[in-house]
Amino acid sequence: MITAIREVRRAKGMTLDQVAQACVPPTTAQTIGRLETGTRTVSVDWLNRIAAALGVAAADLVRLPDRQDLPIAALLDETGAHALRRPATAAPPVVLPGMVAITVGTATGDYRAGDMLWCETLAPADFARALDRDVLAPRPAGRFAFGRLVAIEGQVIRLLPPASPREQVDDPAWLALPVRLVRSL
Repeated sequence: MITAIREVRRAKGMTLDQVAQACVPPTTAQTIGRLETGTRTVSVDWLNRIAAALGVAAADLVRLPDRQDLPIAALLDETGAHALRRPATAAPPVVLPGMVAITVGTATGDYRAGDMLWCETLAPADFARALDRDVLAPRPAGRFAFGRLVAIEGQVIRLLPPASPREQVDDPAWLALPVRLVRSL
């Protein structure tokens, strides 16, 4: 299996040691290096651990023969655009099971009209992962609430919507946590 672990790690600006320490449970920089170079076999478990440490989907770390990667032309920072030291590619987004999307019709909060948010769905046991992040919560009768998850109190969650007073949602079956912003320019 050919992986893009090194490319993703570098794109995130992380060192081998930072990725190793972010893994659960932590590992060594040497192990991450061996997994990057292919001198150690990458199992699905390792892919999931490293993906979580990097904050990406495991599928973003695998190069599939039928998936075309996008060449990265330049690095943009506060001083301008620069050539890369080594060739690099960006893997196109992959839709994972359970993902949902939100489209933005009118500019609200940090989002512009036309934006699309790709979200992973979280079960109630995982709601704490979304604290202080924007989420979509289902409400009865096919309605939804959207806002910053500010509190979890038993089976009640409290959201701070972008443009209105605090909102409460009782016992949501799931939350959708945005993991990718798709914005046309």
